[in-house]
Amino acid sequence: MNRKWFAAPLLAGLLLAGCGEAEEPEESNPETTTTGETETNETAETTEDFEVAFDGRMDHVHGMGYIENEEGLYFASHHGLKIYRDGKWLETSDHLHDYMGFNAVDDGFYTSGHPGPGSMMQNPIGIQRSKDGGRSLNHMGFEGETDFHGMAAGYRSHHLFVMNPQENSQMGPGYFRSEDEGENWQQVSGTGLEGEVSSFAMHPSDSQLIAAATTEGIFLSKDGGESFTRLTEDGIYGTAVFFNEEALYYATYGTQAELIQYTWEKDEEQAFELPDMPEDGILYVAQNPSDTDEIAIYTAAGHAFISEDGGGAWKQILNAGQVEE
Repeated sequence: MNRKWFAAPLLAGLLLAGCGEAEEPEESNPETTTTGETETNETAETTEDFEVAFDGRMDHVHGMGYIENEEGLYFASHHGLKIYRDGKWLETSDHLHDYMGFNAVDDGFYTSGHPGPGSMMQNPIGIQRSKDGGRSLNHMGFEGETDFHGMAAGYRSHHLFVMNPQENSQMGPGYFRSEDEGENWQQVSGTGLEGEVSSFAMHPSDSQLIAAATTEGIFLSKDGGESFTRLTEDGIYGTAVFFNEEALYYATYGTQAELIQYTWEKDEEQAFELPDMPEDGILYVAQNPSDTDEIAIYTAAGHAFISEDGGGAWKQILNAGQVEE
């Protein structure tokens, strides 16, 4: 298998280390937010001020998803949010954080990562929650303690699942879940999960269903993360996972990139026809909840494609990090 090209940039760089470890963010003020529903001291702005036209290059994407009440496809980058909406590219003019573990949900997003230039937030930012497209963030805990690269959120349940890399004030290392906006965390064992994890996904409404993409393949849990079963064969990299209500979408790389729709109730798989992607693999998958025929993918080479017919034809919207319209 010709996988050496893939292992080096993807596993060592984009997935495992992440840009948050490669480049230190600017120094931030340690006296910042309070836990709970209180907004951070980064004030909300009007849409016109906060979202501006973007015609540049975007690197180090660490999450992608549709936010239903904002009507757009959001990319979490090393320097804030980039948005693809109605065929146009936008970026945020403020709060240019290095978002990691980014999860879009119906009314906003959950994220971790590092503070951006001029931020008053501690480094790392712990877990943050936005309900207004990133104009403001609510602090949910672990600020100054933990950067959660591995995190999943239920799109409609808002339940959370995290992989904690090391001990902090509330958790030891391992896998934890919360069903009350992070007020309480329950440790789960993650039995059967093998390899270095690149991403997690949680079912939109049934948080017992959790998927993981790892260097050993794609894994599925039906008991909230207590145990996982591998869905793929030996020698296959798992690179991305995404749930809609009926199915799990997962991406792999063996000798080439593949995207599979897996229906767990029937144990059936269906492969998608992908755009031309030589020596490239899928890092993120998202589906528009308002139009389920619209599917987006983002790749290790910095390309992004959208299909408006359920994967029949693909339009490129990002070419090696450079936006296209």
